[in-house]
This record gives sequence, C-alpha cells and structure tokens, in this order.
Amino acid sequence: MKKMILFLLALTMVGSMQAQEVISLPQPEVNTLSMTLGDALQQRRSQREYSDQEISQQTLSTLLWAACGVSDAKTGKITAPSAVNMQDVKIYVCSKDGVCLYNAQANTLTKVSDKDLRDAIASRQAFAKSAPISLVLVSTKDSNRAPNDKFGAMDAGYVSQNIYLACTALGLKTVARATMDFDVLKAELHLAETSYLELNHPVGY
Repeated sequence: MKKMILFLLALTMVGSMQAQEVISLPQPEVNTLSMTLGDALQQRRSQREYSDQEISQQTLSTLLWAACGVSDAKTGKITAPSAVNMQDVKIYVCSKDGVCLYNAQANTLTKVSDKDLRDAIASRQAFAKSAPISLVLVSTKDSNRAPNDKFGAMDAGYVSQNIYLACTALGLKTVARATMDFDVLKAELHLAETSYLELNHPVGY
C-alpha cells in the first residue's frame, strides 16, 4: 500500500512538472503588422547581424502567429498555405533557455529541451549564434493524405516567407537558412524518422 501511495505521488509530481513546461503566449497583436504588403515586400532583406536585445513574448507570439498561426478559429485554417491542408510544418523556438515547440491551435509553447542548441543550428556559419532566438521549421508525416517528402519543403517555404514579411513589419532581422547540424538537432529534438528538418530562421533586432 505504501509503495502504491509513493508511486501515485511520483506520478502527480511528474504531471505537475510537465504541466509547468507549457507556456501560454499572449494573444498576437495583429495590428502591429500594419505595414502595407508593398512596403514589406520592398523592405524585406536577408540580414545576418543581430544585437543581443531579447525578443518579448508578445512580439514572439505575433511572429509565430504570422508564420503559421490560426487565422480562422472555426475552420482551423492557418496563415500559411499548406498542400491539401496538411499543416505539417512545426516550429521549434530555440534560445539560450532551451527549445519549445509552438502549438498554433492552443497558442502555447511546450518545452522539449533545456539545452541551448543555437550552436547546432548555426553549424559552420557562426553569425547565426548571435541571434537571441532561432526558429527551426520541421515537416512531419502526421497526415497520410499526401507524401510529406513531396510537399514538406514547399509548405516550409510558405511559412518561411511569412516569417520574413512579419519580421520586416515588426522591425526584426532574419535570414532563411538550410545549414544546420541535422544529426544533433534530430536527436535533441527527439524527431521521428518521418520528420524533416527543412529550414531555420535566426531572428533578432
């Protein structure tokens, strides 16, 4: 009986620890993306120098929503196009404090690692380490409606362009990159064999 009680207490503690790892983001401030599309397209640039200024949770929430957040709660449609609406691109937010997975439907971040993986993301391009956050785009085969290897890269491209335009409107800098340490990231992010590391975006001021 005593062992059973201890076991149940341990399960409760584990459950509480896991619950604390889910971070609710502020509601995205869509009005901060009020730059005209023409201005955003004209000013969009790939930039590779970043200050160490932190990005607020509010700004991050707005950026993630623009990338692939829910734009229609009734239908579950997102801001980025997606082949046969697979919505297969997941965003991992990497910083000095670890890695979180963005949940667009719940507007939350779920902690998946306490490690700072920005070195692995930067790989041989050291400039990428200086950005306070890096967004890693991963496509998955969660849906059986279409082969992910055919559409995953295409969907990641849509999300990447949204990140570019949102960064421009928010006064942030970014660059789309395919360089990264694939083996390290796949292991540290606990990705399935059917998941693909597509792109990453260092983001900063």
